[in-house]
Amino acid sequence: MRLGTRGSALALAQAREVAAALGGDVEVVTITTSGDRDRARGDKERWVREIDAALLRGDVDLAVHSAKDVPARLADGIVIAAVPARADPYDALCGAASLEDLPAGARVGTSSLRRAAQLRALRDDLEVLELRGNVDTRLGRLHDGVYDAIVLARAGLDRLGRGGEATAVLDELVPAAGQGTLAITVRADDRTTHDAVAAVSDAGSERCLTAERALVRALEADCHTPVGAHALPSDGALVMRAFVGAPDGSSWLRDELAGDDPETLGGGVAARLRAAGADEVLGR
Repeated sequence: MRLGTRGSALALAQAREVAAALGGDVEVVTITTSGDRDRARGDKERWVREIDAALLRGDVDLAVHSAKDVPARLADGIVIAAVPARADPYDALCGAASLEDLPAGARVGTSSLRRAAQLRALRDDLEVLELRGNVDTRLGRLHDGVYDAIVLARAGLDRLGRGGEATAVLDELVPAAGQGTLAITVRADDRTTHDAVAAVSDAGSERCLTAERALVRALEADCHTPVGAHALPSDGALVMRAFVGAPDGSSWLRDELAGDDPETLGGGVAARLRAAGADEVLGR
């Protein structure tokens, strides 16, 4: 099987993890995406467009993505065939023991509008600044003193063997939908590959991802939208935590709801957030 992936260190680490789990003869094929060529802000589709095209042409048989980078609506002809067991879904703080330990005016770097909105909502005295580049670049700027602290995904640090850089886990921040989760995509009409990769799927992680993606779709959110969605198994059901906030931290909404059906739960939490004024918070 030919497995398509982006060529970043993190994407390759994730692809090799899946290839090892699948076993047998799996060739990792590196594909450059629009997001790799231009790292300026854009929609999530720029990280998967070329990989989707390669999959549909038959150049690769499956692809591995960070689930949080996969658009809420998949390209026609492509399905998520497997969701391996989820890694740590939370954000990590690097450079300080906690948010409370940071002094007023501390410079905190992040690439995420969702993180920035929640940081400002929790600590409006912090200077939250944009931080771009790969994980090594971001950590380098922290160590060079450009920032007093930075926020990264804990799962990404762990997968790169850099988990020791995390000085705190920010469980007070609601993670992005799919954070810590991998999504394996295949052509919808390729039953052979679909069945082969299903063996590495984790049912609980798949249910959680389904609920989180349902919320994002119902809110019509994209990477410009400060939205968090995190579902957890609980006594056979799911519990969803959600966050919607203004980028400047001036207003926000949080909700938590339990339910049995992932799609219904995600849509239901989105409806509750909208009823409470989510569209106004998001400036729509």
